[in-house]
Amino acid sequence: MSDHPRITVLDETLAGNLPSVSKTLFQAKARHGYTFEELAQKLGRSEVAVAALFYGQAQASDADIEKLTEVLGLPKGELHELSLGFPNRGRAGPMPPVEPLIYRLYEVVQNYGYAFKAVINEKFGDGIMSAIAFSSKVEKEVDNDGVTWVNITLRGKWLPFTRF
Repeated sequence: MSDHPRITVLDETLAGNLPSVSKTLFQAKARHGYTFEELAQKLGRSEVAVAALFYGQAQASDADIEKLTEVLGLPKGELHELSLGFPNRGRAGPMPPVEPLIYRLYEVVQNYGYAFKAVINEKFGDGIMSAIAFSSKVEKEVDNDGVTWVNITLRGKWLPFTRF
């Protein structure tokens, strides 16, 4: 398989659950042949944050909208919807997920969630990791044996629970 990145296009089975502007964004992205990594560099954001904008799972700033309009060659005002309302997180697909890669991520939490919780509580005390004050990155690693690994870093602000 080639190391050349493939371009993510909109999965039409999700289209009905996404903001209408998502289709516009994905079409423009495909037309220009951009990866999320390339768009992230142009916007000065992480690639996961940019992908979240495309799926309506993050709120775009005015600067994001201006840069996306310019980079994707879209008419002014076409992305105005990105600044309206609030992100719609967690509703893009069915639960439990049926898309194999998303299901595997879900399975990681099913299988190791309590282990993660125990270790996190031992290190930080009682509380939660924010999914709002949050960042993430995805990296590709090839080990000495030529095996390819996915490294996902999740970075969430720690919010300790306080006593009443």
